[in-house]
Amino acid sequence: MVRKMTEKGTEMPEKAIAFQGAPGANSHLAALEYAPDCLPVPCFAFEDAIDAVKQGTAESAIIPIENSLHGRVADIHFLLPESGLYIVDEYFMPIRHCLMAKSAHANIKTAMSHPQALGQCRHYLRKRGIIPVAYADTAAAAAFVAQSDDPHAAAIAPGLAAQIYDLEPVEDAIEDSPDNITRFVVLARDAATPAASGPVMTTFVFEVKNIPAALYKAMGGFATNGVNMTKLESYQQGSSFAATEFFVDIEGAPGDPAVDRALEELSFHCNSVRVLGTYRQARPRTIKS
Repeated sequence: MVRKMTEKGTEMPEKAIAFQGAPGANSHLAALEYAPDCLPVPCFAFEDAIDAVKQGTAESAIIPIENSLHGRVADIHFLLPESGLYIVDEYFMPIRHCLMAKSAHANIKTAMSHPQALGQCRHYLRKRGIIPVAYADTAAAAAFVAQSDDPHAAAIAPGLAAQIYDLEPVEDAIEDSPDNITRFVVLARDAATPAASGPVMTTFVFEVKNIPAALYKAMGGFATNGVNMTKLESYQQGSSFAATEFFVDIEGAPGDPAVDRALEELSFHCNSVRVLGTYRQARPRTIKS
């Protein structure tokens, strides 16, 4: 199946969207929901999905960047600035976990899935005495169960995986919390020009100068110019622990006078600033009182 999907994407790269994971993974589902007519192309790692876009074998890639329950996706803050690609859109998808097995009436004793998925269903599993078994990927766990001879084994994965691997849903929506949403970003080789109407987001990274109060001063321009900052996350670059970089989302775009003034003041207190993309706002950030 992976080869077939890859070949279709190669034949029509303008419709191909690369994603990380096995067919049936949440990223696969996100690609189909985001662009129903696309050709999803599975990739082993995030780097492979990014390379597919850089090499022109896929028009774009859809990458999970953060989850409402578990925060940011590991390593993504390093990969995005280094990729050379631009964020051109975002997509929010509710995460729904399905328990699936070879038979809908099986006596389930073990459930295999990614550790995050298992953690998000731990109350469900504990109540039923089902033993969680960690696996590298949700959809890959479904594929493993489909090939297994164990009649008591099940997988926790998106419902799409049950269709792909010919498994039967035992129970749908088994997640402990209904407020489980993953934010995806869409990456492309060229920056986007959002429509003139409607709110937009801008994502950028910066490294402050290693002097006292540098971050405080750098952030002041956004407050004084009334620019709403919706995300500010720090991470260390390299092993020196002397240079801190920050990943930021703001409402607005370069070209807006207030945003330009804020970015100009930011640059004065930083060693580097790099805009990763400006794109339409898929979900409101500002809470109206």
